[in-house]
Amino acid sequence: MTGFMSQTLPTYQQLAARWKSLRSTHDLALREVACVGAPRTLLCADLGESTKPAIHLSAGVHGDEPAGVLALLELVEGRMLDERFAYRIWPCTNPTGFDARARASVDGVDVNRTFGRGGSSPEAKAIVMANRDRKFALAIDLHEDDEARAFYCYEYGERELGKAIAASCLRPDPVAEAESIGGLSLSLLLRRGAASHVLTFESPASLELRERVAMHVAAVIDAVRLESQASQGFVK
Repeated sequence: MTGFMSQTLPTYQQLAARWKSLRSTHDLALREVACVGAPRTLLCADLGESTKPAIHLSAGVHGDEPAGVLALLELVEGRMLDERFAYRIWPCTNPTGFDARARASVDGVDVNRTFGRGGSSPEAKAIVMANRDRKFALAIDLHEDDEARAFYCYEYGERELGKAIAASCLRPDPVAEAESIGGLSLSLLLRRGAASHVLTFESPASLELRERVAMHVAAVIDAVRLESQASQGFVK
């Protein structure tokens, strides 16, 4: 476990310190990407050999959804990620919202509506710039839903990985979804050109934090396993 499973969540600074400590023990490349026009940065981690197929992992775009943020740390600390892939990891894509335990950033912006046209928030611009020219076999973004009763996912792409992982798997039309939410999410941006397949996992926020983190950890492991099988022709 990450050691952050008490009633008190870590600050972003404490979270960042844990990630930075992994550089010497987990062969992790970690850098801070500037948020254009704002006095803050985003952590960006790369794990694995660059010659291997890449998977994009992200969490925390809504600051009041901490389970995915803690799950990513647990996955890397526990060496749970399949070494047949390389990983681009964004440990927390809305640091100011995370510290405030708020959905929006300190600017009052829902970052997950700002990934269109190169990004309109400082956080989105940082991710778009850092990810430019990168291609991913799979992208996974971790979220939470305060109205959900069970773990579920949104799936974008031709294959059907999500059905084997989540209790409910939704396949929305990307154009209609962007119109309905009033902007382009990170998942939709990745599906437009960077990633062959995208999964957005949602844990029910009503459950205990430890249980929600465990759900995300298990879902990511399952998704990577299925991606590995698909790349070898074992699943459609």
